[in-house]
Amino acid sequence: MESVLSAIQHSPPYAWMLVFFAAYPIVTSITWITTALLFRWRWEPAQGELPARSGEWPFVSVMVPAHNEQAVIARSVRAMLRMDYPAFEVVVIDDGSRDGTLGALAPLMHDTRLRIVHKPANEGKAMALNDAIPLARGEILVGLDADAEPDAQLLRWIVPHFDSPRVGAVTGNPRVRNTDTFLARLQAIEFSSIISLLRRAQRVWGRVVTVSGVVAAVRRSAVVDVGGYSPEMPTEDIELTWKLQKRFYDVRYEPRAICWMTVPLSCRALYQQRLRWARGLMQVLRKHRNVMTTWKLRRLWPVFVESSLSILWAVCFLVLTSLWTVSYAIGLPPVGASPIPNLWGMAIATICLLQLLTGTLIDRRYDRGIVRFLPYAVWYPIIYWAFLAVTTVIALPYLWRRPASESVRWQTLREGKDA
Repeated sequence: MESVLSAIQHSPPYAWMLVFFAAYPIVTSITWITTALLFRWRWEPAQGELPARSGEWPFVSVMVPAHNEQAVIARSVRAMLRMDYPAFEVVVIDDGSRDGTLGALAPLMHDTRLRIVHKPANEGKAMALNDAIPLARGEILVGLDADAEPDAQLLRWIVPHFDSPRVGAVTGNPRVRNTDTFLARLQAIEFSSIISLLRRAQRVWGRVVTVSGVVAAVRRSAVVDVGGYSPEMPTEDIELTWKLQKRFYDVRYEPRAICWMTVPLSCRALYQQRLRWARGLMQVLRKHRNVMTTWKLRRLWPVFVESSLSILWAVCFLVLTSLWTVSYAIGLPPVGASPIPNLWGMAIATICLLQLLTGTLIDRRYDRGIVRFLPYAVWYPIIYWAFLAVTTVIALPYLWRRPASESVRWQTLREGKDA
């Protein structure tokens, strides 16, 4: 065993893996930080004034797919109906719920802006949205999750983007509401320092990996043009984003469109969520791999390459960690690893923490409480990297597996959420 491990750790592939493992997080963090700051300077003015409008505001249909959402749906819909916008409706699509989802909405039915679409069978989130599109009255469709609580000004920030006919979708800025546990606070830091920062960076690159399924507005005609949502894909939001951008629609990020959401509070629920995200990304990359051989789609190359490299890094993380663990167990000091932080280890940690700090400071204007969770950032590279690497590697078979022929059903897990 010792001779085999020694041979592996002195081979050229191991050396290349070690270099990539160390260089990738440093290069990507620096890239994300600089381009996100450019977005902040160029498209995110400090004063935060609502855009002026001379004409009428277009009618907006807010679509809320729901499956077994009794615990959260009433609170969320109340927040939606409180939005400060002159002309909108809220369409709740009950997708085969077996709990009291419809009963929870009964006290709100006096508001004529609320409409209910009841589907007796659970056919999945994508099918629920597709079925609601012909029934919606607005050309601008805003999809909100059933546990989402939008800021009162959300529509006034999102809608002006659609004055440009090239815009097919605009994603908002999800913020974590239930920050009572260690795991939830790690996710709050993640949404500021990873997801929100990366969306800013990708907008500078010209294309984004995905809109947020929690809060995303789309142009009805654009969605119809690309064939609607894809029921067979585990992540319909990633898939729709790529379909729109392949048809040259512009997909934007509006950080001032705030939407509060609840996140998983248990490792099991978080694991299932991230495994689904990883599987969805794998299948989107497989389905749309032709972008790398199509010159007209070259603006999608950066996000395709970055997504692919993130998967490769997760594999390196798991392989190297396993090798180092076995080496230490048999008393063989591994090559390139040390229990005492060395130069490249400290460089990775420093750049990572700088990225987390940058994202937190940028987003603190929208979420004042996020700064108090900054100390939790030190745990992010230690715990979260390992967690996400595991879910990514488990989802690897989906890179080669064709999407299912039937629609993906959903089973909602709402932990720690109050109505």
